[in-house]
Order: sequence, then C-alpha cells, then structure tokens
Amino acid sequence: MTAARVLGVGRTTAYRLAREGTFPVPLKRVGRNYRVVVARLAEFLGLDEEPRG
Repeated sequence: MTAARVLGVGRTTAYRLAREGTFPVPLKRVGRNYRVVVARLAEFLGLDEEPRG
C-alpha cells in the first residue's frame, strides 16, 4: 500500500493491477502478499539518478 500511495494509486486499483501483472513496478509475491522492490520503485520515480548541478 505504501508504493500505491507514492504512485497515487488507490488500494483497489493497486491490487487489481498487481493481479493483472500491470503494476507500474515489478512486484514479488510472498505468500498472499505483494512486495515492492524499493530500488525498482526509486528507479521508476527517477530517484536513483545523480543530482545535476
């Protein structure tokens, strides 16, 4: 749910996207739960880039 909030996606939509395999970042399934690889989320958001200056 944290990743969904960061992406501006609601709970229902986030779980639907996860089930469909279309969540914006790769997910890992752990039992009945979904986990987001934080590095992939940061990459998607452009937070892994070096500051320009």
